[in-house]
Amino acid sequence: MRICKGCGVKLQYTDRTLPGYTPKEDSEYCQRCFRLIHYDDPVFSMREGIDPDEVMARVEELDAVVVWVADLFDFEAGMIPGLARRMAGKDIILVCTKRDLLPEGQNDAKIAGFVFRRLKEAGISVRKLIFSEQRNPDCAEEVRNAVRELSAGRPAVVIGKANAGKSTLLNALMGEKVLTSSRYPGTTLDFNRIMIDGIEYIDTPGIEIAGSMLNVLEESDLKTVLPVRSVKPQIFQLKDDQCFTIGGLAQIYLYGCQKGTAVFYLSERLLLHRSKAERGEDLWTKHLGADFVPVPATAEFSGKAVRKQFEKEDIVIEGLGWVCVSGRISSIGVKVPKGVNVTFREAMI
Repeated sequence: MRICKGCGVKLQYTDRTLPGYTPKEDSEYCQRCFRLIHYDDPVFSMREGIDPDEVMARVEELDAVVVWVADLFDFEAGMIPGLARRMAGKDIILVCTKRDLLPEGQNDAKIAGFVFRRLKEAGISVRKLIFSEQRNPDCAEEVRNAVRELSAGRPAVVIGKANAGKSTLLNALMGEKVLTSSRYPGTTLDFNRIMIDGIEYIDTPGIEIAGSMLNVLEESDLKTVLPVRSVKPQIFQLKDDQCFTIGGLAQIYLYGCQKGTAVFYLSERLLLHRSKAERGEDLWTKHLGADFVPVPATAEFSGKAVRKQFEKEDIVIEGLGWVCVSGRISSIGVKVPKGVNVTFREAMI
């Protein structure tokens, strides 16, 4: 059986509409990987085509070091449900990727404190925590050394949510772009075994991001939502009742603001519009799909309201970013596409 070097799927030569198709029997890559690598064209979507429970069950059965890859910018989406239970007793190396997307000047110790606080809340224990930046080769060397230290002859299985950066990390470990990496969820389609420095690494399909904004967007809109460089905080002083509209994707309402501050961490390509809360719904209705873009594929939105819990509190919209609010704010309202997760947490930074 021949498999695609890029995504791990079994190669086939008969049905161009199915994964693994290639018109050339001597090709090392399927047509989808070829199009992704050379033209940034996903051909067809696979973000809902991989069973996350099956992936985790197969990982659970392996006697292996677990390299858990989580996107630091989208950390809440990276918290895999059931990971504490299914990976109990395994040696886990947590690699937080995309460290370079956080605003410049952030202290690593403070960010590590946030990560360990969230791990404790989730009941997850890790042996190593490593921050990874795409342009820093020392990060790959740190991962390589951690795996070598803990493997004891066992393979290293690489897991994480879709779009976390697993294949990018493995390419860095290999020193060449062998695996297909892209911003599109569902790039890796099957378990893919690779030898690196005498240790077997197993690349796995990304765990489905069902509660993420990325899952309700057209794939052509991902380039607008996903930041590609260090985000620049957008800071607003708050007074009275305020509404912030993020493209055509979400609205955040802040009520009873007295000497408050809102700091947004989003892709610079997204429009962020401020208005009085009383005008928020009318502006949404008038400008959605025109000035307020992109618009999710689903037209149904839902709301959530809470009271502010922490002195500095992050309102996290999975797959999109977050806003940190501080000061005297009586309550918070969030409108997002139905099914998209919103998390309220003590501030990361």
